Amino acid sequence: MLSSALRLRHLRTFVAVARQGSVGRAADELAITQPAVSKAIKELEAILGAPLLARERGKPLLSPYGEMFLRHAEASLSALRRGLEAVGDATSPSALPVRIGALPTVSARLLPAAIRRYLAHDLGARPRIVTGPTAYLTAQLREGALDIVIGRMGEPETMTGLVFEHLYSELIVFAVRAGHPLAGRTLRPETVLPFDVLLPPPGSVIRPTVDRLFAAANLPAPPRVVETVSLAFSRAYILATDAIWLISEGVVLEDLQRGVLDRLTVDTSRTQGPVGITMRAGDTPSPAAAILLQELRNVAADIRRG
Repeated sequence: MLSSALRLRHLRTFVAVARQGSVGRAADELAITQPAVSKAIKELEAILGAPLLARERGKPLLSPYGEMFLRHAEASLSALRRGLEAVGDATSPSALPVRIGALPTVSARLLPAAIRRYLAHDLGARPRIVTGPTAYLTAQLREGALDIVIGRMGEPETMTGLVFEHLYSELIVFAVRAGHPLAGRTLRPETVLPFDVLLPPPGSVIRPTVDRLFAAANLPAPPRVVETVSLAFSRAYILATDAIWLISEGVVLEDLQRGVLDRLTVDTSRTQGPVGITMRAGDTPSPAAAILLQELRNVAADIRRG
């Protein structure tokens, strides 16, 4: 029987802690205090009569009961969100937006062309584009806050309950300013070690691939690293310095083609990864979302043809 004590905040707090693996980060995500997070979890455990979290080395881990409840909590939040939006759609002359999570690799190449084609259909369902780290966008997709996420495929362990449609593949490149001292030379990964190196932070979709690139060359992580997901900062920094930016090719392709940036001649063939569309398994896209999906496929076909 559903307890009258159960509140939406209990579900949102539990899902945030499970997703973030940290009470502090969950508190930041929800814009509440850490004591409020801990209190909500304790209340939820009392309502359920079972421990949801255990602690190991100071980090909250899901108990078997927590693993079981998480699937239902995420599904409940997703269903509630969709219900609210369905009612809003029914009482408004405007159609529901198509909610798109966009990772950096598609924001400069695939997505703009697809959105331009989509808008030509004049459907009324406006595209709503959200950017952010992979973990955040994937969590929003699971909860139903996003309809699709477009970008590189996540690591296999992050894809439970999701499906991925491969559109094309791309490499990670070593991007530098035009006229960089290393430009035009055939290099090995260790050549970058004396320079500032811009990397995506741990948890980003391409960081494991970058780490494997250095590990395959028996190299430690570069000693002078700036970790950032800010494309504006990264571009400005490498234009003003001799820093090297390890980034998906699609992010910097236009600058490379225009000669604003240069690509160092480093073998990154091992970094080729799939770019595509991630959706919830078993989900049926709205008519507007289905048209956007088709336009994404059309643009991807153009990219594959070169």
